[in-house]
Amino acid sequence: MHACAQGETFGSYMTTVAAHARQQGVSEATIRSTLSGLTPNQRVIELDTAQPGRSNTPPPMSGYLSRHLQPSLIARGRAKYQSLASILPGIERRFGVPASILFAIWGHETNYGGYTGDFDTARSLATLAWEGRRRDLFEGELIALMKMIDRGVPASQIKGSWAGAIGNPQFLPSVYLRLATDGDGNGTTDIFNSPADTIASIAHYFQDAGWRPGQPWGVRASVPAGLDPDRYATKLKAPSCERVHARHSQWKTVAEWRALGVQPRGYLADDVLASLFQPDGPGTNAYLLTGNYRVILQYNCSNYYALSVGLLADEIAR
Repeated sequence: MHACAQGETFGSYMTTVAAHARQQGVSEATIRSTLSGLTPNQRVIELDTAQPGRSNTPPPMSGYLSRHLQPSLIARGRAKYQSLASILPGIERRFGVPASILFAIWGHETNYGGYTGDFDTARSLATLAWEGRRRDLFEGELIALMKMIDRGVPASQIKGSWAGAIGNPQFLPSVYLRLATDGDGNGTTDIFNSPADTIASIAHYFQDAGWRPGQPWGVRASVPAGLDPDRYATKLKAPSCERVHARHSQWKTVAEWRALGVQPRGYLADDVLASLFQPDGPGTNAYLLTGNYRVILQYNCSNYYALSVGLLADEIAR
């Protein structure tokens, strides 16, 4: 028998999950086919408990960016962009998000579908829920996965990362249920095989998260040597991702930043609110970030991730 930290056997817990799924309208056939015969995946538990601790000194951004902005990733993104050129204007009009951002997310998440994960998602989510550290989250995702199967998504197709993210955009099942979108008009929503559905689904995610059409995620900026970043440190406490947002400055209009000698190196209207971000410290690359940068952070709450997505998008669109 497998016992988790709470002392509950895996089989006993799956009976509880089945009851909760039943209460939420999942069909008996799907409950049975998904949960019977499942066993915990020890590898998933190892990967979850081995998540890196948070250092007080973040590693340099420059090294991360050089690894995640490789010419091969940029070239593949441009090729994918060209191959889907006929459908992109419609998706951009529908959701208001530039296609280059959508491709940058797709490239970052799965190398444009090159690797989407081969963990059995039901088994991963069941393991993480049973393990118990974030039971509500993962039990909810396991039930959402069963609802996907009830909607007609083939169970054999639902494979992904060890933590339950699936398909080209690496959505959790609950995100799939809420935001996955038919991008090619064929009546199905296939984020596993359809590039059009993948791009439209990511666009729907960004629209839902508050993307402001017509505004970039940010631009590189020149900072005068005498500017003291501590004078402009944020005083806000972010409700989520606090450590990530704490590294950004106060919000000022672009006109106010110009008056302080900070010069955007791309177009930003004078009335746009922006925060200054110099991840590797004075004398290194600086950026003026708009509210759309925070939308990228909702996809993955990491400055390393969000900045590399923005820069990859700029390269794909170049």
